[in-house]
Order: sequence, then C-alpha cells, then structure tokens
Amino acid sequence: MDAQPIQPQPTSSPPRSSQILLGLAAVAIAFAAADTYVVVLALPDMMTAAGLGVDELQRAAPIVSGFLLGYVGVLPLIGRISDLRGRVPVLLGSLVVFAVGSLVTAAAYDLDSVVIGRLIQGIGGGGLIPPTLALVADLWPPQRRGLPLGIVGAVQELGSVLGPLYGAVVLSFGSWRDIFWINCAVGLVLAAAMLAPGRADPVAPTTPRGRFDWPGAALAIAALVALTLVMLEPARLTSGVTSGLAFLPVTGESRWLTPLALTMFGLLVLFALRQRLARRPLLQWRGWGEIARETDLLGAAFLTTALGAVIVTFASAEPETAAISPDAAWLLPLAAAALLGFWWRQRSAREPLIPRGAFRSRAAWGALVVSFFVGASLIAALVDIPFFARLTVYRDSQLDAALVLVRFLIALPIGAVLGGYLLRRVSAAWLTAGAMTMSAVAFAHMATWDAQSLASEVETISLVLAGLGFGLAIAPVNAVLLEHTADAVHGVASALLIVARMVGMLLGISALTTIGLRAFYAASADIPPAAQLCDGQAALCQAYRDAVRDAGITQLHAVFIGAALCAAIAAVLALLLLRTPSPSPSRSPSPRAVDSQPNA
Repeated sequence: MDAQPIQPQPTSSPPRSSQILLGLAAVAIAFAAADTYVVVLALPDMMTAAGLGVDELQRAAPIVSGFLLGYVGVLPLIGRISDLRGRVPVLLGSLVVFAVGSLVTAAAYDLDSVVIGRLIQGIGGGGLIPPTLALVADLWPPQRRGLPLGIVGAVQELGSVLGPLYGAVVLSFGSWRDIFWINCAVGLVLAAAMLAPGRADPVAPTTPRGRFDWPGAALAIAALVALTLVMLEPARLTSGVTSGLAFLPVTGESRWLTPLALTMFGLLVLFALRQRLARRPLLQWRGWGEIARETDLLGAAFLTTALGAVIVTFASAEPETAAISPDAAWLLPLAAAALLGFWWRQRSAREPLIPRGAFRSRAAWGALVVSFFVGASLIAALVDIPFFARLTVYRDSQLDAALVLVRFLIALPIGAVLGGYLLRRVSAAWLTAGAMTMSAVAFAHMATWDAQSLASEVETISLVLAGLGFGLAIAPVNAVLLEHTADAVHGVASALLIVARMVGMLLGISALTTIGLRAFYAASADIPPAAQLCDGQAALCQAYRDAVRDAGITQLHAVFIGAALCAAIAAVLALLLLRTPSPSPSRSPSPRAVDSQPNA
C-alpha cells in the first residue's frame, strides 16, 4: 500500500484533553529514558543479586544491552501498529508492558530473569516514543509543531540527567529493587490517567467503553501477584508449615512447577478466556485481526532480528578496549541475512512494514541520514567525556568524572526547547546545520584538552555548547520528517528516526573506538616497559603513568576529532537534504487522518 499524502492541519490549538494526553505521554517517556541510565549506580547491587561478582562486569552487559535491545528492536513494528490502531492504545499497551517489565526486574532472582525483565521494560519504554511524536503531528499543524516537538525531545533527554540521580535517591533509603517497584507503580498510574474520560485518540475513532471489566482486571492482578511471589519466594511464606507447601515443586526442582506457579498459569488461562468471551474485555481485541493482516509481521521479524544482532554486536563491546563483541563473527552475518530478508519482504509483501512511498521525499529520508550522523557524534560525548575526566583530573572518583558529563547533559534539554522555539523563525535546514556546526566546533576544541583542562571551569563552556548543539537539532529533524511524510505513516516514520539515531550511536562508538585505539597503540609504542622504569624508582614510575595517561589522551583526541567530523557531516547533509519546499496543502488527505478530525 502506498503511503497517503499529508493533509492540511487545523490552525487552532488542540483540545485541552489532547494536550493533557501528550503531557502524560511525555512524563512516561521521561521515566523510560531515565530507566536507560538508572542502572549506572544500581548495577553492582543488581550483579550481586544475579549471582555475579564485581569482577564479572562483562557477564553483566546483557542487563544494559537487553534493555537497549527491547528499546530499539521492535520500534518499527510498534510505530506501524500506532498508525493502524491509534496512538492511545499503543501508549497504554506500552505503559503496561513497561510496568510488567519493571515488576519482573524487581522480583528477579538470577541473571536470566533480570535480563528478561529489562528486555520487557525496553519494549514498553521504546514503544512510547513513536506514538508520542506522531501525536504531536496529529494535534499541531506543521508550522506550529516545533515547540511541542522540542518539549518532548527535552523531556526525553532530561531522563539521561535524572536517571542516575533518581537511582541515587532511591538507593539512599532502599534497595535496587525499589527503583523498579516505583517504575511499575508509575507506569500503572500513568496508564490509568490515560484511560480517564476525555482522553480521545486523535487518530482512531472513539468507541464506547461501556462498563470497566473488573473481573478481567482482578484476574490480571491476581496473576501478577502470583508471578511476583513465585519469583521472590519470600522467606516468611516459604518457611511456613502450611504456606510453604505452595512453594514446593510438584515434580523436579523448578520454581515454575510449584502449586503457586501452576495457579498463576491457571489464572492467565482464565484471563485469556475472559478477554475472549466478555462483551467489553479489558483488552480490546476487536480490529487486531485486520491490523495483523495489514502489518507485515514476517518483515518485522526480519528487521527486529537484524537490529537485535547489530545491537548485541556493538552494545556488548567494552568501548575502552574493543570496537565489537567477540561474537561478531556470527552476529554480523545474521544481521546481513535478516536485512536481506527484510528487503525481500518490502518488495514482495502486499502490505509491507514500511508502506511503499513513505519516504519518497528527499527531506524524509534525509532526516533519517542526518539523525544517523547526529547519533554517531553524540555517543562520543556520552562515553568519552567521562572517560577523559577519569583519565586526567578525577582519577580517584568515578562519580566526579561522571558529573562532568552533567554539564553537557543539562544543556541538551535546554537546547531542545530552544530549538523548537526557533523553528518558528529559522528554517529546519539552517537551524540543524548551525546546531551541528556548534557541536562540531566544541568537539574540535575538546581535541585540544590536556591533562589539566577539566580542572578549569572555563571548559564548562565547551561542554554546554556541545550539549546545546545536539539539543537544538532535535526538533527541526523531527519536524522535517513529520512534515514530509503522510499522516498514515507518522508512527513508523518516527520509529525509524529513532532507530537511525540509535544505530548511528552504536556504529559510531565502534568506529570511533577503533580510531582511538589505533592512536593509543601508536602513541604508546615508544613507552618503555613498566618493569624497566619502576624498579624501585618512584619518579620513573610516575613518569611511566604519565606517559600512559598521555597516550590515553591521544586516543581520546582522535575520538573527539572523529566526533567533530560526524557532526560536521550532519551539518552539511542538513543543508543538502532538508532544504526542500513544504508539501503542497492541496494534496488529498488519508482516510484515517480524516477520521481523526472532528470537523473534517
């Protein structure tokens, strides 16, 4: 099915209920984004609970990469479903999935259960972004989308600042599990708020809700409580003479074969039957069969497999020492084969995952390319600025080294809001080009840092300028994509924009790490062995450490130069690809978009 052209949008402000809906979605995105970084401080305790030692950091990598895999892997499918089913159902479903993932993580008892919980969390958290960005396009006309897009982008970036702080606050009075219990509660509260009367979906026609399915809700809650008890195995219950019987396996030794676990499975079966037979079920199944027929699930599976292989290849590598995972020898061929399968489905499927013609406009696919290079440059700041601080000024404090990055991160949301405001007065192409030029100049300056540079408060300026540049580019790139794609594909288009940025970050850190390691090896080739210098001579030992530090600085200088180049490429591409005339307002609207407007 070819993508439908976009339609003229009303110029009046959206109804207050829709603005509240967008606000709730933005708060949910902030929590999901914070969850990406919340494990920074909680990871050691999570490793201990999973049975890992503090020296087994590499084995704990799936705790982080599992969330990222869920966050990115199914984004295109979720975006497409939001185009077909509506924004609110996808937002609600994503919040519930995020809450369930948080529950599983909070109750986890080994590494596998932690990773599964984080994967489910990632699916729910990532699924919030495409419908939220598309919601902005549904509610505001192209010329007025800048500020709301900037606010949504700012809230998302604010999560990277608040995540570690949120984790630190909770850990100051509780355990790492409390972080995820709170996430679960917040997710369910936000979902309930979205269900409040008046939160009409601007895309899907509103259907009468009828009476709330209390029996279905009771069965779902009972099943979740049973799941929590099965996973936690509370000592108070397991040690009881009577209550302990519920935790004794019927056969074997698995906790999933206990009477309590079997009861949980029975509750899930009853819940499924209730949803199938009830007149107004908790889960509205009607219409999903048609959506499944309109969605290329096989193509989505191919793309998810490809993205998953790429994510594991690059996200599980140690950025300070290696560019890719040791398993890249089979992961990358798997990704290539899956991409070929996706390409075949795009050409042969009657209803491909990405509708044909969706990215016919140069500005539309240009936004994806620009987003890719923005991500490739951004990752250098997120990874290597704290690395530089730890290598030089803050050698004895990982926390102080991480706080150096906060100067950069705080500027990001400020730049996002400012970029959305400026979009009313400056074209998206010039605004993006100027923003990325600012970041490129900041990175070029970082490539001149020496061992004492970060001790000076003056260097805060370069960090703030880099953060402002990346923030300023958020709204214009999103706005161009939404303006030059049809209403009927805004969800999947927004998803692909996020995928482009995340893939850019993963490939960027791999390429920049390779460049940096080559510079390090070249700089350290002439350093004499440590044993030769440190044989009882403290001054020479210090000289050796300084020489190794200087080689590390050379490595990071190479990374910053590479990041500056990626930012400059993004600036040039923005001028070349995003400078196109706006689509003609005389084109016919898509049928689904017409349904979304009360006065159409």
